[in-house]
Parts: sequence; C-alpha cells; structure tokens
Amino acid sequence: MFATLEGTGFEVLDGRFAALFAPHIHVERLWSGARWCEGPAWFAAGRYLVWSDIPNNRMLRWDETDGSVSVFRQPSNFSNGNTVDRQGRLVSCEHQTRRLTRTEFDGSVAVLADRFAGKRLNSPNDLVVATDGSIWFSDPVYGIITDYEGGVQAVEQDGNHLYRIDAATGRVDRVADDFVQPNGLAFSPDERWLYVADTGASHLAGGPAHIRRFAVGDGGRLSGGAVFATSTAGLHDGFRVDRQGRLWCSASDGVHCYDPDGTLIGKIRIPEIVGNVTFGGPLRNRLFICATTSLYAVYLFTNGCTPG
Repeated sequence: MFATLEGTGFEVLDGRFAALFAPHIHVERLWSGARWCEGPAWFAAGRYLVWSDIPNNRMLRWDETDGSVSVFRQPSNFSNGNTVDRQGRLVSCEHQTRRLTRTEFDGSVAVLADRFAGKRLNSPNDLVVATDGSIWFSDPVYGIITDYEGGVQAVEQDGNHLYRIDAATGRVDRVADDFVQPNGLAFSPDERWLYVADTGASHLAGGPAHIRRFAVGDGGRLSGGAVFATSTAGLHDGFRVDRQGRLWCSASDGVHCYDPDGTLIGKIRIPEIVGNVTFGGPLRNRLFICATTSLYAVYLFTNGCTPG
C-alpha cells in the first residue's frame, strides 16, 4: 500500500492539465540519500534508471524489477546530464573532464567531444540525441567555477554556448552563442523545434530563468530563439517533452507542465528542488523526477516522445 507523500500532489492551473492524471494517482519517493540528483536516463531493455549524484561524484542505478538502488559508476568524473542514444547506449556529460562520453555495449568509454576550436569545453551540462544521431549539448561553466560539482579550472572558451556533434563526421559545431548559462534542452516530437533553458539567474542578478524555442533547419541550423516560458519558481534546469509536445520542466517547487502554446497548465508539487526529469517504464508513461536528495516517480496519462 502506498500513502500520499507529504508535500506532493498535482496543482491544476488550466483545465488541460486535469486530463493528464487521475485523482488517486500519487507521487512516490523511490530512494533518498544523494546530495544533488541530476541527469536521469531510462534503459528500457534492462528496466533500470541511471542518474547522477554530482557532488558525490557518482552515478546511481534504480532497478524497476526489485526497487533496489546501487552505484552504477564511481568516480563518474562529476557527471551531470545523461541520455540514451538511438542504439541504447549511455551518453553522458562530465564536468571534471569537460567532455561528452559514450559508454559502449562492452563497457568501454569513448570520448565524443572535449574541445571546440582547439580549446577545452567549459563543463558540458545536458544533452539530447536527434533521430539522425546528432548530439546536441549545452556548455555552461557550473562544473569549473567551484569544487562542489567538479573542480575549479580555467575557462578557455569565449562564452557559454550550445553545440552539435555531427553523427557522420563527429565534427563539433557551435550552433548558438547568445546564452548566459545554457542548460537543459529537448526537441519537439517532430524535431521542428529545439527548446533550450538558460539558467543565468543562478549567478547573475536579474539574469535569465527561462526556456527559449528555436526553429531547426537543414544541417542543424537554428533560427529564432524567442523566450517560450519563464520560470515562476526558481530555474527550469532540465526538462522532457511528451508525445503531444508538452514540456515537463524542473523547478524549485516541483515539475511545471507547459502546453505547446506556452501556457503553464499545471505543476507536480515536490518537497525538494527538482533538477531534471525523464519518462520511463515500458510505456514511457512514468515520469522519473530527480530532486535534491531523492528520486521520485509518478504515473501520467501521457507518454514521453523519445527513449531515455
């Protein structure tokens, strides 16, 4: 038997949100004991979730078959964002080594990117894989400005930017350069739009705390970039998109849900600051929520649009 967890629940701000859950559905806390949870990635074949506990320099693994949690990797090079590519492999952002890596099926680790224009990246933060296999990632400085989520190191890039790795050539291209601190990112279901969070307000008074939307053109060219939504509670760090194009975004009071028209239609209240989310389970209708110290989950009447 499960009891409703104190401090959690659904908050309906628009009637469209009420259709996405039943009154008896509740949030579950699956595990607690981290310092800062981030980067959840769902592996369907193994029925498990991998996520980062950044300050503890480890990645954790939750097993759906028995609810157990174990250390997946330690040290993890202070990994942050993780995802699953189209072949089912783990792709990770590492703060300490300032690189993107892919864990191969045999367990070996391949470096996908650690430099741009001959200079080291800042500290890759979050990433998404497109249907053509290209990998898009954000590169703020969070992992190299303190020793808490990485280590203090010199900045070599001329700013905090957004990048794309070409699937065929491995070439790294800078695709946007007008962010303060680019963070979470996700495509619309048809990949016509790319949403990117800017969490510059974390270290800049009056800085951005919003998500921007870009039109995606041939060869990964971006245009537009207008503000899609501004957070009403803290920062929108990481987020995912469901099959209907709704955004499920982390915030300081839980998870905020935006309709594709930009309306904030509801919230899932969580009693900790949320860092990131992903859809998982056999039908991708379970939202896994990485909050400060804990992993939460809730079933919804919708499905994630992409694996992992």
